[in-house]
Amino acid sequence: MNPSAPAPSAPTPAPGEAPHPAGPGLMIAALGVVFGDIGTSPLYAFKETLNPEHGVAFTPDAVLGLLSLIFWGLMFVVTLKYVVFVLRADHDGEGGILALQALARSATAGPRARPWVWNAIGVFGLVGAAMFYGDTLITPAISVLSAVEGLEVQAPVLQRAVIPITIVILVGLFAVQRKGTGVVGKVFGPVMLLWFLVLALAGGWQVLQNPQVLAALHPGRAVGFLVEHRVQSLAVLGAVFLAFTGGEALYADMGHFGARPIRLAWLFIALPGLVLNYFGQGALVLANPAAVDNPFFRLFPSWGVVPMVVLAAMATVIASQAVISGAFSLTAHAMRMGYLPRMRVVQTSGSAIGQIYVPTVNWLLMVGVLLLVLGFRSSGALSAAYGIAVSITMVTTTLLAGIVAWGLWRWNRVAVVLGVVAFAAVDLTFVVANSLKVAEGGWLTLAVAVGVMVLFTTWAKGRRLGLEAAAAESLPLKPFFESLALHMPHRVSGTAVFLNADATSVPHALLHNLKHNQVLHEQVIVLRVLACDTPRVEARMRIEAESLMEGIWVVTARHGFMERPDVPEFIRILAYQKALAIDSMKTSYFVSRASVGEENLPGMNPVRRALFGWLQRNAGRASDYFEIPGNRLVEMGQRT
Repeated sequence: MNPSAPAPSAPTPAPGEAPHPAGPGLMIAALGVVFGDIGTSPLYAFKETLNPEHGVAFTPDAVLGLLSLIFWGLMFVVTLKYVVFVLRADHDGEGGILALQALARSATAGPRARPWVWNAIGVFGLVGAAMFYGDTLITPAISVLSAVEGLEVQAPVLQRAVIPITIVILVGLFAVQRKGTGVVGKVFGPVMLLWFLVLALAGGWQVLQNPQVLAALHPGRAVGFLVEHRVQSLAVLGAVFLAFTGGEALYADMGHFGARPIRLAWLFIALPGLVLNYFGQGALVLANPAAVDNPFFRLFPSWGVVPMVVLAAMATVIASQAVISGAFSLTAHAMRMGYLPRMRVVQTSGSAIGQIYVPTVNWLLMVGVLLLVLGFRSSGALSAAYGIAVSITMVTTTLLAGIVAWGLWRWNRVAVVLGVVAFAAVDLTFVVANSLKVAEGGWLTLAVAVGVMVLFTTWAKGRRLGLEAAAAESLPLKPFFESLALHMPHRVSGTAVFLNADATSVPHALLHNLKHNQVLHEQVIVLRVLACDTPRVEARMRIEAESLMEGIWVVTARHGFMERPDVPEFIRILAYQKALAIDSMKTSYFVSRASVGEENLPGMNPVRRALFGWLQRNAGRASDYFEIPGNRLVEMGQRT
């Protein structure tokens, strides 16, 4: 794509305004999808900050300092950065790292655009997307495991049952993904509302019993802790960061609910519940240091532990469901943008386009999550692997949002620079803090992210080289039909749609059809399907058609990265716009299943060439990806 030209139909967003009406119902629904991950962090975050392995002695001042760090981190990282700043980056109602990448590219487009800036923005977006997969592996494992570990508080003898129960819950979670989240999603919001209310009540009661814990609201406590514990501060900040993981979801899921309901749900439900619970845990350990082994479940009387384990398990399943669904959506987006080969995508809802199921991703995630549970065996051990991927994603979000504020919103540039520097400084501090845990498990999420980046870049480059090789061997479309008109082959009834990546060259399948069948349909449509850097494409920009001669059309169909490339629907739109008599039952779709030979992959090392070849062989069928009925599909092989 040319960086000097903006993507089609990429409108300038109206910062801070979302197309969704705000209401109590939408706020509660947002609780069930957006806040599952960050909402379950009290299960393990505060406990991990008190881990004696960090080298901080257990004292009242240390407890207050840690609470102050958590509170001001929630205010600065989540509230100020995401809720106030990043949620303004509304791209046609959508959010997430790929939407932010598209906005940043629009902000840098123009006649004076620099290619290196364009490429850097692409790298930032891919890094953030790759890191999300690492987070997706960790979240279900640590969340469900930390919830089930509450059984140990009730009866230490149940410790042996924690791993088996966790595995059963996780297997069940991944097994039901093929059913879709529509039905289960109806209870997500009320369950999370109950969860936050219980968090607030349990924590608030302890705060009332020990109000001295409110001293942690003073930012001086946080600064004093960092000054006093300079040597241990980075290790402690890596644990404090666990309280903010899930903050990225506030922006990623903006398209489902809009910015305003998410802001209101955070400010009036989620944030108060989290703060009260963290301060309640702090008040409890100040009064009873023995509760440090599991301060969350120690908040409740013995008769309430088992019900809380059940409620926590439900909340962690919801948190896991959110990131799993996010992985499905991100995979679909990456496929449409040319970063991953086609995979089977199942639409699980007839009305909600975002509800999809990707079997390959689902089962790979399940295997990875179960291996994590069996390998680390406790939420405390897993916390070492948690955080590094999220913190790097937060850095990319800060940089991309800064580019948008600078180039698209035209904010005061001094204010933008100062804000980005402040946010990036905090983000990078947490990256450094979490990097201390790389050897203890953080390497795992980094390895997953690197693997995903290799897949992204290998497929994108191999696909580009294949298209270039095919273009070099192709025939120009218009002269071909002009010469064909001089010796027109026999025309048969019906419509033939030839899918082709290049609207200016003759489709390989068309050449083979003429060579072997010696006929041409009465209506021939050469169709290029183009994925745009926008969530959705305006109706007037959807179809662009040119008539070369009687019955011969060259068509470009555009779709956004939040839309399915439904080729039969594109043809119906074309028929309506151009008043063409196209009978869907007499329409055949011709596609070429291309394979790129190693000789046409210059600049790729043998390992990446082998990987690209494997991806080609295992790519999904075009008919599935383009929603083409199998009984009207003609597929031909093509070697370039």
